[in-house]
Amino acid sequence: MESSPQKLGLIQKYFADFTEQQVMQFNALEGLYKEWNAQINVISRKDIDSIYLHHILHSLSIAAIADLQPGTQVIDIGCGGGFPGVPLAIFFPQVTFYLVDSIAKKLKVVDAVCEGASIKNITTQHTRAEDIKNKKFDYAISRAVAPLKDLWKWASPLLKKDHSKPLPNGLICLKGGDLAQEIFESGLRPKMMPIFKIFPEEYFEEKYVLHVAK
Repeated sequence: MESSPQKLGLIQKYFADFTEQQVMQFNALEGLYKEWNAQINVISRKDIDSIYLHHILHSLSIAAIADLQPGTQVIDIGCGGGFPGVPLAIFFPQVTFYLVDSIAKKLKVVDAVCEGASIKNITTQHTRAEDIKNKKFDYAISRAVAPLKDLWKWASPLLKKDHSKPLPNGLICLKGGDLAQEIFESGLRPKMMPIFKIFPEEYFEEKYVLHVAK
């Protein structure tokens, strides 16, 4: 499968010390997503050629603010085609990721990508977050799935409380635009990090990582 070293270079501009396995996995993503996206549309056609910037690096902004320790358990709520969960699972191979979505065909793409890139630390389930019982996680992650108020309503019952870590257990989500009204309506006080400060690429202007502690 064709690799994209120059595109992987975009990731390596901000992160060093990847293993050969991680480099292989990140390189494999573009070809796998292009192949599967032609059958089941999970990434918009105009975005697929910018997958490393718009999807992979965007997902990894969570890795820039959260140093997830081995054994950490993470749920990706409404994972769609696998973002942010898939890039984070490559970045943190000792962390367990549980990707859920209410649309089964999207999870078919995630499963195929995981198989093609030898990603072993992801489990998928066709369900809604609010229907999950008897499971608890350290963090819930999400990208542009629903308003913050709803995300917190779904995530909060699934989270273990732990404030002993540098980043307390909670919800970490990726959002864009003017969030003032959405945050006000949520009644929450998330910590907000402008992604442009982490990765000074024009695409990330007005995009944020939000963290709400449990």
